[in-house]
Amino acid sequence: MHTVALATAGHLLHFELGIAYEIFGNPPPGVGEWYDVRLCGPRPMQVGPFLVEPEDGLDWLTRADTMLVPAIADVDEPPPADLVDAVRAAHQAGARIASFCTGAFVLGAAGLLDGRRATTHWGHTDVLSERYPAALVDPDVLYTDNGSVLTAAGKAAAVDLCLHLVHLDHGATTANTVARRLVVPPHRAGGQAQFVSTPLQLSGDHSLAHLLAWAQERLDQPLTVTDLARRANTSPRHLGRQFRSITGQTPLQWLLTQRVRRAQQLLESTDDGIEQVAAATGLGTATSLRRHFQRVVGVPPTSYRRSFRNT
Repeated sequence: MHTVALATAGHLLHFELGIAYEIFGNPPPGVGEWYDVRLCGPRPMQVGPFLVEPEDGLDWLTRADTMLVPAIADVDEPPPADLVDAVRAAHQAGARIASFCTGAFVLGAAGLLDGRRATTHWGHTDVLSERYPAALVDPDVLYTDNGSVLTAAGKAAAVDLCLHLVHLDHGATTANTVARRLVVPPHRAGGQAQFVSTPLQLSGDHSLAHLLAWAQERLDQPLTVTDLARRANTSPRHLGRQFRSITGQTPLQWLLTQRVRRAQQLLESTDDGIEQVAAATGLGTATSLRRHFQRVVGVPPTSYRRSFRNT
């Protein structure tokens, strides 16, 4: 039987631990051999508001086929050394290692992210990248699969990664059966974006505040860098420096991002067709909207609307 070990140490978040038990601890009807789930840790652990008693010590992790590292509660504190050592030993013993949300920091401390694509919750990707510069951190995906090392972004992305593992082990039909039991989409590809809501307007205490607000009211119009510079009463070159300093983007990159974010809003809240959305956001044609939307968000506009349309 395929063993799945949940590694616990320190203070963990309870959602990811709970969802792992829900998926790997409950075989769907009609499935023969399922998973043997073990909770491993050195001592009773604080998991959210609960105190959890592990079944086995961390040394048992080297016997696991798959080891899951749930989210840790505080990324500012170094992960427990005994947990890091156990994760490293389990990987060396041949286990498949997967982290949920901030559990990626444990994998980073164990050296398992070096040279590999990784992700975590979008609010912590910058910290993960700074702390483990050898990791190839991707802030715009739900999960990454490097074969023996996998990472998931925050909360719901842990569900996606668990279903991905079930898919790998038992096939699409079984994974879809589990998803139906959970009442979640049957499969979201790891390359999809985390659908971070980007504010359409930055705080008003910077030199571009009025210009950004003016541009956001005119996204349906064919704005150029020259138009923006003229409105700001400055040169295009100086405006470019200001944009990079304040937004981290060039003026055209910023405009494109705002157009796509506005398209997301329209797809969620209106019945407008793709051509209408493209015109309303200044992206021109449906073809142009699909191309830019897919690149920025990670899925086609129609797929995004099916997932996020307000009912």
